[in-house]
Amino acid sequence: MATPEEQAAAMIANMAEKTGKSLEAWLEIAKASNLSKHGEIVKMLKSDHAMTHGFANLVAHHALRAAEVSSDDLVSAQYAGGKEALRPIYDTLEAYVKTLGKDVEIAPKKTSVSIRRNKQFALIQPASRTRVDLGINLKGTAPTDRLEAWGGMISHRVRLQSTADVDSELKAWLKDAYQRGVK
Repeated sequence: MATPEEQAAAMIANMAEKTGKSLEAWLEIAKASNLSKHGEIVKMLKSDHAMTHGFANLVAHHALRAAEVSSDDLVSAQYAGGKEALRPIYDTLEAYVKTLGKDVEIAPKKTSVSIRRNKQFALIQPASRTRVDLGINLKGTAPTDRLEAWGGMISHRVRLQSTADVDSELKAWLKDAYQRGVK
């Protein structure tokens, strides 16, 4: 059975044939409508353009996703307002986790960046004007002075104040968490 991503890709590939317009053309129609809610866009496409529910839902989903703030904008906003000096720490961490494997997903949110494989294994968060907190999921690993116990889905935290803190010990913890991320 096809995955949801494969099903969506097939619908997009067949959209022009089935609906008379490409996804890009439908996205322009959705944008021109100035509607901002998923259900409103679906309803408009079905009633005004006789689109089936499946295609209307797909177009609405893509239209709203295109309107979201970009990942780069989210990260830039996290390191603004006096936290600019911390950005090199984030950039160093991001560059390293990308070397761990092609399956690493970097998912910026409003206040943090989730690092995932099959599941989240790290979290990067500018905690103050002088520190970035790196959450690492290493359940079962004993805390140390540097690798502090932390709660929730992320078991440990390391406080980073400069790029020098992204050393071989920290990279080993990230690699361990990455490798555990497939279980």
